[in-house]
Amino acid sequence: MLRVDSLALAYGATPVLEGASLEVPSGKFVSLVGPSGSGKSSLLRAVIGLQQPLAGVIETDIGAGDIGMLFQDDALLPWRTAEQNVALGLKLKGVAAGTAIASARQWITRLGLYGLSERFPRELSGGQRKRVALAQVLAREPQLILMDEPFASLDAIVRARVTQDLVRLVELRGISVLLVTHDLEEALALSDVVYLLSHGPRARISGRYEVNLPRPRDVIKARSHPDFAPLLQRLWNDLSREVGERAA
Repeated sequence: MLRVDSLALAYGATPVLEGASLEVPSGKFVSLVGPSGSGKSSLLRAVIGLQQPLAGVIETDIGAGDIGMLFQDDALLPWRTAEQNVALGLKLKGVAAGTAIASARQWITRLGLYGLSERFPRELSGGQRKRVALAQVLAREPQLILMDEPFASLDAIVRARVTQDLVRLVELRGISVLLVTHDLEEALALSDVVYLLSHGPRARISGRYEVNLPRPRDVIKARSHPDFAPLLQRLWNDLSREVGERAA
């Protein structure tokens, strides 16, 4: 679905990534973790064409219209209701207004927001707004979703509920996902593969971790699986080494 090979990025004369390579297979959930400033978000920006690589290859099997993006900020339009926000992306794809609204209502219901279609973003909680933003992405039926710390602002309980909704829908529809997160437990609980970026500048992929936990995946129960703690410890040790090397 997505292949990044030997990617090099820079901001002006300041190098960010150098020789970073990863893959997101079709229907798989992949996470990217690493020290702050290692270029995780920059890699996502390059994938969607917002940053020009200095070198390397970015290949996808799909068109730009089949890629969804979920940012840390929900980016909902404050003057539109929840269903109008969800329907907007469909209308921009050329879907008739009535069909777009009907689809938006279905997605709002699927994500546990029944009865909230007519509310404006200011009338929704943080978790509800995040669900609307997720519905906005999923309603367009993307084959690949790129996510940049989308749940960082949510409290633990709401975060678990929203991520479980995401996992359920991704598994059901075979969507590919590339998630950037600082939360190692979240990365392992959600993913099939986790990549670790080295410290910057000139960050590269320094580790790849297969997460062989059963699916369908319960994001809470996954943490008590016998394989989870050893894998978390290994990932933590490797990340700590990267941070320690940068500090040295």
